[in-house]
Amino acid sequence: MPHLLHLHASARSRSISRELGAAFADTWRAARPAGTYTYRDLAADPVPFIDEGWTELCDAVLAEGETDLDRLPELARTPAQRRALSVVEPLLAEVLAADVVLIGTPMYNYSIPAALKAWLDQVTFPRMTLGHRRFVAVTARGGAYSPGAPKAAFDYQERYLRDFFAGHFAVTDAVFVSSELANARLDPGLAHLRDAQEDSHAAALAEVRRLAEEFAR
Repeated sequence: MPHLLHLHASARSRSISRELGAAFADTWRAARPAGTYTYRDLAADPVPFIDEGWTELCDAVLAEGETDLDRLPELARTPAQRRALSVVEPLLAEVLAADVVLIGTPMYNYSIPAALKAWLDQVTFPRMTLGHRRFVAVTARGGAYSPGAPKAAFDYQERYLRDFFAGHFAVTDAVFVSSELANARLDPGLAHLRDAQEDSHAAALAEVRRLAEEFAR
């Protein structure tokens, strides 16, 4: 049975990235009524930052020379390691159960929110691969960062996530959809870009719905 894991990291309860994520999830679920769905709001219910117990658990995985995640409980030998495992286990279970991982995130200060980074840190272990899962990230940016834009070189949001997925999870075909120029909705100085913002957002909504139908096949 196909399973969609939907993560969101915006500090806003109503946001562009939440709208894009909801559009993908609703379309996927309509196309896959027999599928299952898990939603985790990383902003409303933050994942703890990793601590020394987590690093010790990670060291134990490295020392074993393999990444059999089923063996994590036996590798958690100290109270600190067991506390770390109690945080990690449900997060890993959600990822491992998923066929599609949907991440909705805004760009904060050219990169991703700390809430999303905390989740990524928790679910990452040495030599861990998730290559058979499909990843899609729906993002919102206050400015324009697409290729050719003046600030394209400052995009550490998509670049970081794409490199992370490939480097840690062996996922090289992650899909990204972005709605740009969000600040034009509010900033009078960007009023001349409002039409471009609306076009970018409409195109992003159409694309996430198309992708959701494709991923549901």
